[in-house]
Amino acid sequence: METPKTEHTTKRLVWNAGRMVGAKRALKPKQIWEIRFFLNQRRRLRDRALFDLAIDSKLRGCDLVQTKIGDIVSGGQIRTRAIVTQQKTGRPVQFELLPDARCSLLAWLDRRGGTVDDYVFPSRVDQKGHLSTRQYARLVDEWVTGVGLMRSEYGTHSLRRTKASIIYRATGNLRAVQILLGHSKIENTVRYLGIDVEDALALAENTEI
Repeated sequence: METPKTEHTTKRLVWNAGRMVGAKRALKPKQIWEIRFFLNQRRRLRDRALFDLAIDSKLRGCDLVQTKIGDIVSGGQIRTRAIVTQQKTGRPVQFELLPDARCSLLAWLDRRGGTVDDYVFPSRVDQKGHLSTRQYARLVDEWVTGVGLMRSEYGTHSLRRTKASIIYRATGNLRAVQILLGHSKIENTVRYLGIDVEDALALAENTEI
């Protein structure tokens, strides 16, 4: 008599087991200043410049770390407006650099040195290369946990979304935010900002005719 064969089923872990998924939260203005204070107190000049550029530029991490000095500097001064070509879409996107970002970037570049063809944030392993996106993500984790935020709720996309979300909440101008983020379709902007029916109704209620 044959012994019945036992079927062994191997359980595979789901890729996101134990992880929080979904869009990362944007930072609030108060949290932006808390992170700036955190970095200033620890004299992390590079990190402060990186943080400020991330907030103002609204760039994806892959574009942020590949920003070159010539992209943001002209005539020895930090530009008030800059333009870079997005790696994902191949399309140029413009962004503004406000006084806080210009000040921190100038302080960092005075220490960093380099030419217009060098990366703003070089790799510490290879000075000719740029800061990796993985290291950038680690730094963001340090910054948010340093001010008491949960690292699972924030990431590099939090910095990209932050100013865009603030502009949208203040103006309701979705088309302007689409341009600033460099999205090809406005539907992408709607999904990226996490706009829902409640947001739309709140904007409508605050608009008198």
